[in-house]
Amino acid sequence: MRTLALIATLFSVLGLSACHTMHGFGQDLEKVGDSIQKKSER
Repeated sequence: MRTLALIATLFSVLGLSACHTMHGFGQDLEKVGDSIQKKSER
């Protein structure tokens, strides 16, 4: 039972960290898109 709880906790932490990483990637991608759009408007 203890092992199952440890495995569940590990998967939860990995899932949350992956979600956070993808969120940051999305923000970076949005900044790149904004930069390209501003350069094309010149």
